[in-house]
Amino acid sequence: MGDQENYYGKHGEPKKYDPNFKGPIQNRGCTDILCCILIVLGIIAYVAVGIVAWTYGDPRKVIYPTDSKGQFCGQVGTPNEKKPFLFYFNIMKCASPLVLLQFQCPTTQICVENCPDRFLTYLSVATTQQNFDYYKQFCRDGFNNFTKSPVEVLRDRDCPAMITPSKPFTRRCFPAINTQKGVVMVGNSTTFDDGRGDKQRNVTDLLEGAKKANVVLEARQVAMKIFEDYTVSWYWIVIGLIIAMVISLIFVVLLRFLAGIMVWVMIVLVIAVMGYGIFHCYMEYARLKGQSGSDVTLKDIGFQTDIRVYLHLRQTWLAFMIILCILEVIVILLLIFLRKRIMIAIALIKEASRAVGFVMSSLVFPLFTFLLVCLCIAYWAITAVFLSTSNEAVYKVFNETQCDFSGNTCNPETFNTTNVTRVCPDATCQFAFYGGETYYHKYLIVFQIYNAFMFLWLANFVIALGQVTLAGAFASYYWAFKKPDDMPAFPIFSSLGRALRYHTGSLAFGSLILAIVQMIRILLEYLDHKLKGADNKCARFLLCCLKCCFWCLEKFIKFLNRNAYIMIAIYGTNFCTSARNAFFLLMRNIIRVAVLDKVTDFLLFLGKLLVVGCVGILAFFFFSRRIQIVQDTAPTLNYYWVPILTVILGSYLIAHGFFSVYGMCVDTLFLCFLEDLERNDGSTERPYFMSGSLQKLLNKSNQTKPDK
Repeated sequence: MGDQENYYGKHGEPKKYDPNFKGPIQNRGCTDILCCILIVLGIIAYVAVGIVAWTYGDPRKVIYPTDSKGQFCGQVGTPNEKKPFLFYFNIMKCASPLVLLQFQCPTTQICVENCPDRFLTYLSVATTQQNFDYYKQFCRDGFNNFTKSPVEVLRDRDCPAMITPSKPFTRRCFPAINTQKGVVMVGNSTTFDDGRGDKQRNVTDLLEGAKKANVVLEARQVAMKIFEDYTVSWYWIVIGLIIAMVISLIFVVLLRFLAGIMVWVMIVLVIAVMGYGIFHCYMEYARLKGQSGSDVTLKDIGFQTDIRVYLHLRQTWLAFMIILCILEVIVILLLIFLRKRIMIAIALIKEASRAVGFVMSSLVFPLFTFLLVCLCIAYWAITAVFLSTSNEAVYKVFNETQCDFSGNTCNPETFNTTNVTRVCPDATCQFAFYGGETYYHKYLIVFQIYNAFMFLWLANFVIALGQVTLAGAFASYYWAFKKPDDMPAFPIFSSLGRALRYHTGSLAFGSLILAIVQMIRILLEYLDHKLKGADNKCARFLLCCLKCCFWCLEKFIKFLNRNAYIMIAIYGTNFCTSARNAFFLLMRNIIRVAVLDKVTDFLLFLGKLLVVGCVGILAFFFFSRRIQIVQDTAPTLNYYWVPILTVILGSYLIAHGFFSVYGMCVDTLFLCFLEDLERNDGSTERPYFMSGSLQKLLNKSNQTKPDK
């Protein structure tokens, strides 16, 4: 008796039997009103930030290049509408370190209709009086005065000193450099005339300038190729996601009627799919034996944007095979050691299947949550883009020789009237970058941080709303004495209405705590990225410990919030009270929690893995053109891993959406059963609401709870 009092005193008092309790309380009041007001004010401020960003932002800056006046090339409705390419007067100036500091070449840049296709110099054009019209298209707008001396034209930067054969790359004209037998050439020449009367120069000078001008564009090249892959494969990606949705739906429906059989079929299929993966990796490893270049190590080849390069290496397939073998062994060992607990988890999944059968709308409800999360993501992404592009055009003084005014901010409209041109005759006022000195521009980083924080808060709020809605619906099923007569006509809508009307503040409170922890984790990741090149091992170790601690804290808060939302759905208490009651209830039944929680999650995870594995294998064979029947149907791609990874990720999210219903149902029924055990401890004639067979299994799983 003393042990029992100590046990319950340490983890709170269990609830007493109440003959009037019939499930989720209907007469409830608003909870955590302060947090409700706080999230409403936060959303209003978030909308205000979005409006300001949309007012000042211009996404065209991400897409179109800009000339020296800050005008867009190729933008419809502008003077440069028919001039989509950016041309550098002297691309060799792009080899200057200034490019890395300001992301802008210190040379005049104009928009042109086409990139040059020949070698020409202004001196030759002015001397021979030939190719005037062709050369003029690469001069400043409005330049028609060929009566100027060549020295005056080049001094005023009206025309480039030379043009070279070029090709457009990300809407910019770069020298058409090619290599023949190890010799770098532009066109068919290894030298060129720089147009200033100097000696012939080597084309490697052009190559260095092009490399520096390209330093910011290499990532964009990969992004553009990925975008192209999406444009030609998006409908196949959609088909793959539809297949994943159909498989998930069929699996969940079959769970409703054949829960036990489907779980074992799922386990066998997962083992079989992983086994096939091991077999396929071995066959590829054996096939590449003796082929030239296949024995190159991953370390030697380094990072490559084209993943197909790695698939021609034996070491890649060996690594895949080892990883799959390890996973296969882990899964088999877990199944062996958890075989008895798996039987209990299967029984609980069967009970959850009955609940889902009475609340079939719960299978569709995750789509509502998914759409709200997509809305949050879209608003965050659009606002982030507009904030990033809301800077104003900043003009700076560029000078080829030493000048005290070099790098200073200038106004191109009044620049020629200032004393800068007298002190530095060859100085020009050119567009440098987008920035600003206003109060708004100074706090752009604050707005970006607020944008990220509100996204985390609202996304977690939407997920919390989905969890509390499902919990309320399944709790109404559990506590209904006569099913479905004692259940609401529309359990999902009734639960959603209660959550929005009474518990918006509690959901905001729980999601706020989680968002703060996630924001701290993001800041720690940012610091870790900044400290990667540092030699301070103590700081790196401390940062690693902090990252680990906050990762564990986030997982614990998610677990606590999930169970707190179940208590909120049932009893209508505030967040702190619900979290405390849920935690103490679980602690009083810690063995049952250890037995069921992770084992059930493991079985449901195997279901997700099965869906993702089936769809992923199908996507791999289709996009890599290994299915002979549809080989000609598959689109031609730059990186076929792009649609494959997209299908795999999308399939996991879809499967997670369907199986999360079962996960929430299991957790809700489990907590309700624990409450039921304590309310109806045998001193009353009221029977348990859980099925008798499952009740016996659950009672056997809890051997450390004190006898009553």
